[in-house]
Amino acid sequence: MRLPNLSRASALVAAALFVAPAVRADDTSEFLNPDNWEGRADIWKIDARAKSVTGETKEDPKYNTFLCSKAKYGDFELTCKVRLVNAVGNSGFQVRSERFDKEGDKQSFRVRGPQVDIGKGYFGGLYGEGVGGYLLKPKKDAAKPAEVNDYKIVVKGNHVTVTLNGEVTVDEEFPDNKGKNPAPKDGIIAFQAHAGPPMKVEFTDIKFTKLK
Repeated sequence: MRLPNLSRASALVAAALFVAPAVRADDTSEFLNPDNWEGRADIWKIDARAKSVTGETKEDPKYNTFLCSKAKYGDFELTCKVRLVNAVGNSGFQVRSERFDKEGDKQSFRVRGPQVDIGKGYFGGLYGEGVGGYLLKPKKDAAKPAEVNDYKIVVKGNHVTVTLNGEVTVDEEFPDNKGKNPAPKDGIIAFQAHAGPPMKVEFTDIKFTKLK
């Protein structure tokens, strides 16, 4: 009987034992399920199949209002493309945030907490919506205000990394803001429609992954 080539056998064993890094689950379908969201129906539309969210104000809402997730999220990665139509208006992604409006309020779906900003002069920064202004200004101006912008947001532990059009604009620990930590262990995610002139913001190619 011919003995197997030991070096070849060893290589095969090594190959069998080698386990490639597991591909992370894609949680986009669950994330974009319309049942997971609440907001003003006259402003927001979700297309789960197209993996898109659109916000449009026909007139000034007089306050910042949001499309809010019902679920809370801790560590996650979110990527998408964003376009402010005609570069008008201001928007953003709330992370680890909370609603603070009360039932029956005329100004509904108000949110406070850290916001990854979208708007001329503010793209890619971390803003403290309702908690005291800027937390982290963008390190680089990588925005294309009148065009489509690629966003990647990674929130892990107490760290946030924002990449805008391939450039890292924030890569820091969540800061303490006036004695109040703006980033608890988890919270809602929300999309913003800003007070002011009528505006339209389009979020497309959304991909969401929970990190464990």
